Formats: sequence, structure tokens, C-alpha cells
Amino acid sequence: MDRNLALEAVRVTEAAALASARLMGRGDIAATDRAGAEAMRKAFRSIAINGAIVIGEGDKDDSDVLYLGERVGNGAGPEIDVALDPLEGATICATGGFNALSIIAFAEPGGFLRCPVDTYMEKIVVGQEGRGLIDLDRSPSENLRALADAKGVYVADLTVAILDRPRHEGLVAEVRKAGARIKLLADGDVSAGIATAKPDAGIDMLLGIGGATQGILTAAAMRCNGGDMQARLKPRNQDEARRIRDAGIEDVNRKYTLEEMASGSVMFAASGVTNGDLLHGVRFFKGGATTNSVVMRSRTHTLRFIEAKHRFDLKPEY
Repeated sequence: MDRNLALEAVRVTEAAALASARLMGRGDIAATDRAGAEAMRKAFRSIAINGAIVIGEGDKDDSDVLYLGERVGNGAGPEIDVALDPLEGATICATGGFNALSIIAFAEPGGFLRCPVDTYMEKIVVGQEGRGLIDLDRSPSENLRALADAKGVYVADLTVAILDRPRHEGLVAEVRKAGARIKLLADGDVSAGIATAKPDAGIDMLLGIGGATQGILTAAAMRCNGGDMQARLKPRNQDEARRIRDAGIEDVNRKYTLEEMASGSVMFAASGVTNGDLLHGVRFFKGGATTNSVVMRSRTHTLRFIEAKHRFDLKPEY
């Protein structure tokens, strides 16, 4: 894939972030999510790719924009698999919370693990210093000790991000018993997961069960920034287990490595919608707005943080 595609992708995430941020804090989750998706679809029309959405908003029957199998781009460029979430954290944005992002990842055909929408996934994510040291089959205490040793710090110096959910009561208790600090997340585990590779973010590890779509997007970013991740699908009922098998995954309990979730050449772009662990949110001013984005490539592990100023009198306001 041409490296310039990564910079093209960030134009798409900026458009979605600007549109979603217009409705930040207004309490309408569906409208906020829809605004981002519509802006993203429109922005895709100018990108020279022949893209197929393999991780997206839902099936065609469930979503009128950015559904699984939808073609995006102007059709003139290379065949590319697309994983996206126009607004990761719709509830966050609608309530004015932290860590809402607009996200796109590109891979060569077959590069992303295909899993059904609305499936859950158990995850462990760390930055570069923990690469090769984590194992989802080990206890949180063992993984924390391994990471602390690699960083040359005490377990008590580590901070673990965990979604604030009843299902994580046991996990939270074990991490606290191990002596690590915890940052409980209302939503937005993609931002927190990627932030483990950002030295000044103050998050050393992400643990717990969250959305599988968000897991694949996190894996794409970790392939690009040199971090590490493992995951396992966690169906909540027999219907979800059946849909996973229908997607071609026979072993529902299989442990996936980072490279099995996002393989080959991968590009990743995200723009902040609200302030978070990874990026600043959209800030509006008279006649325009600023966006804060990150662009990454797996081939070079190059990370570019982009602060863009948008003038609405000179370009469309999404």
C-alpha cells in the first residue's frame, strides 16, 4: 500500500470527528453516531482506493451506512480491506465524556481477523516494553510482574486501564491485590489500549472484555506502533457463538496473537472527538475548528501526530 494512503485516511477521520463533535453533549447517541458515519462515507469518495469494509457498523440489513461489505473509495486505487468505527464511543460523545475517537485502519486483502459485529473479546494490551512478555493464559498478577520487570519499576508503579463493568469486579480485585493502580473507563477502550504505547499517557496495560470490533482496531494500531496484544473471543450466549462459527471461526476459545488479528501491511488513522488518553478532542472557534489526529504505518512504525486547523469558509463543514 502506498504510504500516502495513511495521510488520506486521516482526512476521513477528521471529517467524521468534526461531524460527531458538533453534537457532543446533546444526549442523542444515535444522531451523534449517524453524523460521524455519514461524514465518513462522504469523505471516502475522494480517496483513491477500491476498499471493502470488513470491520464496520453492522450488516447491510442493520445499518444504512458503512455496513459490512460496503465498497468505499472512488474505486480507482488498490484493493484494500477497511476496518472502521466512525465514532468509537457514541455514548461518550453524547454525554460529553472522554476518549471518543473516529478510527480507520487499512490492510491488504485478508489482513484483518473477521469476526461478527457486536461480539465481545477478552484483551490484554501493552506498549513496546511489554512486547513478547504477555500471555492471556497467565493471571493478571503474572503479566503485571513481567511488565514491571521489563520496565524496571515496581508493580505499584503500573497503571491498568479496565472498562468499568460489573463483569470486571473479579479482575479489578485481582489487579488491586497485585498492587497496581487502576484507571476505570466509562467507555473508550481503543484509546486507552493504544495509549499504552504512548510514554506520557500514564497507562501501562489494558485488561478486560470489550467489543471485538474495537479489539481489531486496537490490534491494527499496535501493529503500527510496536506494542503487543493478545485476545480471545468471548461470546455471551449460544447465538453469538453460532455467529462466530458462521463467520468461519471453528475454535471459539482460540487465543489470537497480534499478528493473527492484523497481518501484513497495515495503516491506521484516528482523530479525537472528545479529549482522551491518546488525543485531544475537536475544538471549535469562530469560522472553524481544530482536530488532533494520529497516523501510523506498520511497515516503518512511524507515528505522526497531526494538529489541523479547519476553515469552514474555505472547505466543507461536515
